[in-house]
Amino acid sequence: MSGRLDSTFARLREKKEKALIAYLMAGDPGLAETEQLVVALEQAGADIIELGVPFSDPIADGPVIQQAAERALKRGTSLRQILASITSLRQRTEIPIILMLYYNSIHAMGCEEFCNAAKAAGVDGLIVPDMPPDEAGPLKAPADAVGLSLIFLLAPTSTTDRRKLVAKESHGFVYYVSLTGITGAKLSNAADIQQNIDKLRKVSAAPVAVGFGVATPEDASRVSKMADGVIVGSAIVKQIAVHQQDPDMVRHVAEFVRSLKAAMGPA
Repeated sequence: MSGRLDSTFARLREKKEKALIAYLMAGDPGLAETEQLVVALEQAGADIIELGVPFSDPIADGPVIQQAAERALKRGTSLRQILASITSLRQRTEIPIILMLYYNSIHAMGCEEFCNAAKAAGVDGLIVPDMPPDEAGPLKAPADAVGLSLIFLLAPTSTTDRRKLVAKESHGFVYYVSLTGITGAKLSNAADIQQNIDKLRKVSAAPVAVGFGVATPEDASRVSKMADGVIVGSAIVKQIAVHQQDPDMVRHVAEFVRSLKAAMGPA
């Protein structure tokens, strides 16, 4: 579906590496800083960027990302501004960019207009936490029409039928949620993650990326031995919050991301 996403996973597979997917809340602390972070994190080893769109009621997000969304909204960050920022970024980088946003933001613009605008800006994929695959009809057709990958979340409690549905409908990769709960919680039992990834691989050949709970280089190392991709969100956003008054904020965050990628090593 997405050339950049598919080619990234293929390239990493050849090198026996796993994808580091770094989450940023767009507009925290400002869109100019977000653009600087995207470029710096790519240089630090991030393979894919997941950009959060701030929303007032983010049901899947823990306090760290909720607070980042609040800061971004206070700065007046809007979806259209974020798309303009991605357009600007595409003059400097070809790293795959995924938007993580809630359906209300898409609905307000209109599914077709949004998909056309996102593709034109250079977005590669979409994660919509409050839109499961069996309710994604309004978004699926316009996303498919322009080649935007819809990436769905799979919970550890999912049934076999649910795994098959999510695997069938997800493009780019399957987002496996390592725990039941919100972002920022502690990584759950590694044996359970491995068991559920093994079950998923029986019904899908798509790459599997694990998110929720990956906070340290040690976590990233453990998960990279099981999955094709490691998603780190709250831990990166926390680094931004801690250093946001520091003129070297971007460098500090990039160093943290470099430590995550280094810990993942070759497969």
